[in-house]
Order: sequence, then structure tokens, then C-alpha cells
Amino acid sequence: MLDGLDVGDALPSERRLAAELGVSRPTLRQAIDGLVAEGLLDRRHGSGTYVAEPRIAVSLTMTSFTEDMIRRGMKPGGRVLSFRTEAAGARIGRRLALSPAEEVFTIRRLRLADGTTMAIETLYLPRSLLPGLRRHDLEGGSFYDLLRGGGVEIASGTETIEPTVTTAEEAAELDVPVHTPAFLFERVTKDVDGRPLEYVRSVYRGDRYRLELDLRPPTH
Repeated sequence: MLDGLDVGDALPSERRLAAELGVSRPTLRQAIDGLVAEGLLDRRHGSGTYVAEPRIAVSLTMTSFTEDMIRRGMKPGGRVLSFRTEAAGARIGRRLALSPAEEVFTIRRLRLADGTTMAIETLYLPRSLLPGLRRHDLEGGSFYDLLRGGGVEIASGTETIEPTVTTAEEAAELDVPVHTPAFLFERVTKDVDGRPLEYVRSVYRGDRYRLELDLRPPTH
């Protein structure tokens, strides 16, 4: 039945579906719960159950958001929510191997795919890395492309992922309810000499993403 429906279409009522399928309503409700958990259906309290947007499989590789979306045949986009220069401070300084007094760019971006909100990204990078960087340079573009254009080679990175929920500010920017389940990604990227190039903290919508790992046995 779902194959014949479009994203956003409403399911018939539970009573009607149970009668058509010849099952009890508790059995039907359990099946619907499973489809909601798989991300195929979206249950909206007081409204009904609808066909959900498909989740995007995110491979854990050294690629940018822009590259990921293009590879999946989607149109990446976004806008810069804030762009400022400030002292690194102790916490960001440790991440970027800088003194607390050194200047960093702090850039907050809303990331889109096919016009739909996907993630909130906060990017920290040493100002000395790209001293001429301007806000418009990052409007809808790839930061990694900017680095490569400046002759900077990305060699390695470390990324952590953990479950979280959206804050009131994040929910408003992503246009989702407060405390919506989400993924928190934190990444430090380095050049060939091991120098940190960026520290990025991204909150991805949990209803639009699933993680994809390419597993191989260890080599001996």
C-alpha cells in the first residue's frame, strides 16, 4: 500500500485499515509502530499517520555535506546563519591546537537537501588558515572545496557520533518540534602534517538520517 502512496499522503483510519486487512486493531497498531520506527511512516498526534520522507544513508567517510548530497542525486543548499571572528578560548583552542587568544572563524550554517532542512552545522577554523574568508564564500558551497582551492590538502580526521535531541533554537531553525531526536556529529579534520584544519559540530535530523558503515574483517 505504501508503494502506491506519495510522501505526505495520509493513511486511512485504523478502523478502516483493520477492516480491509482483516486484522485486529492492536495487531494493526503494532505493525504501524514498526513502520514508524523504521522511518517509513510519520505519526502526528491529533492529526493522523502519514508517509514519511525517506531517510538518507550517510556513509562515515571524509566527505563534505555538499559532496554527500550530490552523490545521492540531491541538490545541496544552505545559508549562513552567523559568521564572526573571535578568540578561540580554551575549549576550541584545544580542539584546533591553538592558544586561547588566537582568532578563529565561528560559522553557523543551515544545511539543506532539495530545499528541505537537514542539519545545523557550527564550524570553527583558524583565521590564519583562510584569512580572506567572507560570509558569502560559504553560502551554499563546500568548505572542503575552499580548502582545496587554497592548496590545503585534507589528510585525516576524527569523528564522534552520539544521539541527542534538538534544543529550542535548533528546532526553530530546522522547523521540527523541540526535543526531536537527532544525531550529534563532532569532527576534527587535519592536514598531512597533522595540523587541525577545522572543528565542526553538526546536529542532523534523526527523522531524515540513518548511518551506514562499510565493515571489513581485520587484516592479519
